[in-house]
Amino acid sequence: MSSLAHLIDDFPILGREINGHRLAYLDSAATTQKPTSVIKAISDYYENTNANVHRGAHTLAHEATVAYEAGRAKVADFIGAASPNEIVFTRGTSAAINLIAYGWGLRRLTPGDRIVITLQEHHSNIVPWQLIADLTGAELAYLELNDDYTVDTSMLEKVIDDRTKIVGISGMSNVTGAIGPVADVTAAARAVGAIVVMDGAQSVPHTSTAITELDVDFLAFSAHKMLGPTGIGALWGKPELLEEMSPVEGGGEMITDVGLYESRWAPVPHKFEAGTPAIAQAVGWGAAVDYLSKIGMDEVRRHEVEITKYALERMAEIPDLTVYGPTDLDKRGGAVSFELGDIHAHDLATILDEEGVAVRAGHHCAKPLMRYLEVPATARASFYIYTIEEDIDQMVKALWNARKLFGLD
Repeated sequence: MSSLAHLIDDFPILGREINGHRLAYLDSAATTQKPTSVIKAISDYYENTNANVHRGAHTLAHEATVAYEAGRAKVADFIGAASPNEIVFTRGTSAAINLIAYGWGLRRLTPGDRIVITLQEHHSNIVPWQLIADLTGAELAYLELNDDYTVDTSMLEKVIDDRTKIVGISGMSNVTGAIGPVADVTAAARAVGAIVVMDGAQSVPHTSTAITELDVDFLAFSAHKMLGPTGIGALWGKPELLEEMSPVEGGGEMITDVGLYESRWAPVPHKFEAGTPAIAQAVGWGAAVDYLSKIGMDEVRRHEVEITKYALERMAEIPDLTVYGPTDLDKRGGAVSFELGDIHAHDLATILDEEGVAVRAGHHCAKPLMRYLEVPATARASFYIYTIEEDIDQMVKALWNARKLFGLD
């Protein structure tokens, strides 16, 4: 039994039954469940504090502003940022990367420049660069993968050449769980003067993140992958780069003055946060950070390694089951994509759901990776702090039943 098994009681939804079975929630790479403390923080905000921020002189407005900015400070501290002002709130990881693409890349890239990303990227770290390349005349280049599904670093100096201005890399693949070689890629980018954009949607919730040690230029991540609410994420950026960047949305909050024909921007981070922000979400994210910090991210990672090891061992018992991802636990996180014989991933996920097991099925917003793997889709089980061995056992039993149903025995 996991040493974190007692945490299950903190998550109300995990007490549900699905189709007469206990819920085995194995879809945390898509979104994590929320502990009672996060739910209560959001509810308490709406019940007792609800007001717009930064603009009002009344008590509720002041309290809302304090609570909102406290959420920012907690997120900043969670990744070791030097100041809360280095955290720009966005709608999520996708919005954060788009902000970099349009606020930094669009105004600086020219024909012949190169943007380098990897084949394991989520669409969020592919499509914005495709759009910017089309607008600027820059070209896209890719780092390919090794046989163990990790990023191949043997071609770094060839792919990240003197033309390269931007390098994008995920800290952890949402498909294979492979941990990205961020340090190696960053060193190669530094050698040619390129900036590094890290997609931390999967890595920040699962590993200890020290932004000063990573030495990337930008980091994007989301609240809902780490026990917080949907609808809010963050862009961390080096202060000098955030100052240089242009806003991509205009409106209230992001200005210090507006004239008839020109405006002056508010200081960072507010110049990037047009309109009424996601106030309750920031409060909820702060509560999620408190929850994870109390556990400790080293313990979060230890649990993930433990439960992933157990899952891989149990899944290896099943004939005709193929797992896509590293076998070395030091090189991976808790996202396990797999196929069972010739059963389509969606059919497999439907069968598992009938037995209370929630997994994801599809291309996981990583179609280039699916094509590289030569599969149309995979099923994916993904774990978090509330995942226990019983969840894995329930999935394995359902997979055996799927084998029988489809005549694989």
